[in-house]
Amino acid sequence: MKDIYSVLIRPIITEKATNQKEQANQVVFLVAKDANKIEIKNAVEKIFNKKVLAVQTMNRKGKYKRQGRYIGKRPDYKRAIVRLYPGDTIEFIEGV
Repeated sequence: MKDIYSVLIRPIITEKATNQKEQANQVVFLVAKDANKIEIKNAVEKIFNKKVLAVQTMNRKGKYKRQGRYIGKRPDYKRAIVRLYPGDTIEFIEGV
């Protein structure tokens, strides 16, 4: 088992993720590629002291981008959608 602080990389704060947080009590994280659902659940529960109801993961492929005649590729990444128990919330930006 790996360190819990290396499993979660950062939260994803987009308009869709904010709506999920408000309506469905779900939080979206960028996680390590080799992390599984059990490790993600344990990391969120220990770092934020909240109870996790379910975890959904998805592997996202990086897009190919070009600038002029040069072609590059953005990195692949893994997302995790974490559903919390009712009444639990995680606040990333406070006082805004």
